[in-house]
Amino acid sequence: MDHQHIPAQDLKMPRVENSLFIRSAFSLPVERPPVWMMRQAGRFMKEYWEIKNKYSFLEMCKTPEIAADVTMLPVNLLDIDAAILFSDILVTGEAMGGDLSFTNGIGPRFANPVRTKADVDNLQTGVLDKLQYVADAIRVIRERLNGKIPLIGFAGAPFTVMSYLVEGGSSKDFKLTKLMLHNEPELAHRLLSKIAVVTADYLNLQIEAGVNAVQIFDSWAQALSWDDYREFSHYYIEQIISRLNRKDIPVISFCKGSSVFAPMMAEAAPDVISVDWNADLLTIKRQLPEGIAVQGNLDPHILYADKKVIKERILQLFERMRGQDGFIFNLGHGIMPDIPFDNVKYAVELIKEFSY
Repeated sequence: MDHQHIPAQDLKMPRVENSLFIRSAFSLPVERPPVWMMRQAGRFMKEYWEIKNKYSFLEMCKTPEIAADVTMLPVNLLDIDAAILFSDILVTGEAMGGDLSFTNGIGPRFANPVRTKADVDNLQTGVLDKLQYVADAIRVIRERLNGKIPLIGFAGAPFTVMSYLVEGGSSKDFKLTKLMLHNEPELAHRLLSKIAVVTADYLNLQIEAGVNAVQIFDSWAQALSWDDYREFSHYYIEQIISRLNRKDIPVISFCKGSSVFAPMMAEAAPDVISVDWNADLLTIKRQLPEGIAVQGNLDPHILYADKKVIKERILQLFERMRGQDGFIFNLGHGIMPDIPFDNVKYAVELIKEFSY
């Protein structure tokens, strides 16, 4: 396809290979753990709402300058160690043919759920032209970051994207998705294979546009049994990671359920496994092969608590991980919208003052 890609190495900007985040992701020694937080450019900031009240969520994602504005909020307001692209995990499903919308209080909806062989056959895979706005946003963000900190790109994992396409939106029990897995496994694999192809292409598009790391989000993996996770999620994440142009680009694998699935996740050879808050992080780290870093795993609810408690819990985690190369501080999942901004800022400042 004739897309005007600018290879990352052609952008005349400072290099970020020696940043705390990239060094930690590659399990190299650092003077303190780097910090960023999932959903850090989000609804807990009044500055986010000043932008959100002017545009729809998809307009924000699809307008490079606005996506860059939102991406930069935690960089400018929190002095975080890594930026993450402002986008959504479902843009791949939309590019493939899903009729996607976001409604306040309801969340994402696909008006044309994927439930039959014909529905799956109708989904397109050669869709990078429909995702160029993401590459454009990455270039704008890179210019604004000017090499100060790394930029993380991301995509939704095939199972999670599949669940939204099949259910038509969010689900508490994933009943329709699991029915497809169990009653029509061949159809489920056909759908997951298509999503996996698009996801690998999409992440490579982001790498070519200039992101410094990528994260794969399997937000609903905890809905799966061990065997179903292996067959319907892990298998496809392994395929995606094997197809990435990952030279000098750390790959982070995250799922809700990583406290259980981490040893299997390691088989896909990511550089970092992002761990939910249901496990002891050091125990997980010791179960993983040498050279795989861990990211996490503070319970985000701690950030509602008094600052004394926030400090205790963060320092407790840091003491537990003392002496471990390959540790990136993060939450076990995303920041909730009503967490006080001051508490988040306090946590970041506390982490940045820490040294081993």
